[in-house]
Amino acid sequence: MKKFLLASALLLSFGVFAQTKADDFIKVNKETHDFGKVKHNEPAAYEFVITNTSKQPIVISNATSSCGCTVPEKPKEPILPGKTGKVKVVYNSATIGTINKDITISLAGVQIPKVVHITGEVLTADAYATYEKTKGKTSKVN
Repeated sequence: MKKFLLASALLLSFGVFAQTKADDFIKVNKETHDFGKVKHNEPAAYEFVITNTSKQPIVISNATSSCGCTVPEKPKEPILPGKTGKVKVVYNSATIGTINKDITISLAGVQIPKVVHITGEVLTADAYATYEKTKGKTSKVN
């Protein structure tokens, strides 16, 4: 009987948990990161800082991107209440043009994920050299 009650309570809590959105449990340091100008074929990386604002540990079950050119890495360990974890995002900059990608961060037991964004512009090597001369050097890895 105790096992049944424990299992029922656990399932009920997952049911309540599943009715919520990631924003109810986490805060992200910023919604959008702008890489600015990026040199073609030089990967750009950024780490979104995730703070657990809930009273229970959270698990980032998945982090996905809107295309294969962007690779997110989620933390392997649960994030304890009040603590932070990082979702590292690497953009491969293989295509010249505007960067506008979404990264979806899913939490275990939470139905609505958090979506963050990366933006910027990939320039050819020549255009980037010209940009550096006129604007000064910019950081590609933040």
